Amino acid sequence: MYGPQHDLGFSGPLSFSHPKYRGCLEDASMPFDVGIVRFLFELLIWYEIGVLVSGPFAVRSSSQRQISGSGLEPYVQGSNVLDCRDVPLSPYDNSKALGQMEAAYDMLLSQPVPVYSGPDGEEHYREHTKQFALDGKEHPGIVTLGGDYTIKVPPIFRSLDKIYGPISVIHFDTHLDTWPPMGTTVRGSINHGSFFTVAAEEGFLTDMSVMGFDDIRQDSTVGFQVITTDDIDDYGLKKGINPVYLSLDVGVVAGTREIGGWTTRKVERILRALTGLNFVAEQALLKSHPRTTMADITGIAVADIVHDFLLMILLGEPPSAHVGPFEEGEEF
Repeated sequence: MYGPQHDLGFSGPLSFSHPKYRGCLEDASMPFDVGIVRFLFELLIWYEIGVLVSGPFAVRSSSQRQISGSGLEPYVQGSNVLDCRDVPLSPYDNSKALGQMEAAYDMLLSQPVPVYSGPDGEEHYREHTKQFALDGKEHPGIVTLGGDYTIKVPPIFRSLDKIYGPISVIHFDTHLDTWPPMGTTVRGSINHGSFFTVAAEEGFLTDMSVMGFDDIRQDSTVGFQVITTDDIDDYGLKKGINPVYLSLDVGVVAGTREIGGWTTRKVERILRALTGLNFVAEQALLKSHPRTTMADITGIAVADIVHDFLLMILLGEPPSAHVGPFEEGEEF
């Protein structure tokens, strides 16, 4: 017999950063603390296939060799992180696809969390979401790759509302995502640019902060608080007590022609400072990967951001500051 068939950094299934690759939707009893899943769906909002194909693929592909500068790895935090593969979605019927997404998200949120044996021999599980859940039970965290923002309403926000009630949202973007719905039907009113308005009208969200450079008038009309990049630089970040959904569009660092935006280093510093908030689910959106550069820059950026996403769910406080090269008071 050959022996154990171990995968190397460049071999094996194309899972995100090489955690276990499982069909979580095939087994309702499969336990995990955090599941990574891809929703390959778009409503032609980009008039291209970036959100549907190249973007989500690039995130997984670019995650194959990750080394954290903070020295922290999400896979050695005493928790079980799984790549739950892709949710099968109809590419022909949008209404059916949205229903499939909601059913899948419902199932993932309802799956059990692992039970561990402590040093004293007693069994325990990681307690993070139990205090917010309406049923008083622990539920796994979910990180979603891909899909345009149509997938938030109804699939994601409606599923989260069943477990936690209204949630707070932190959203990083360069676009207005609170456009008034223009559709003539309920389904037709939900799209990539109106999802926050629909979510607020349906009662899925608490009073929340929308981070980005957006149209302040419409955000205020819907009832959102806007925190600009300058606000963060001037006032820093505050903590909260509600269950939080984190959303990041890679347009905040690349792909959108906006002046005064953030570098990837700035975004990662802001995200790490948010660690300690009560994150229950997160989503990263990468648009048309080939339209940026051919050097995988955006794919690598989002893969690294998702790496931070996992730590933000698993850690209770921000990573410790680096020990600098100079003593206090020493001049350079």
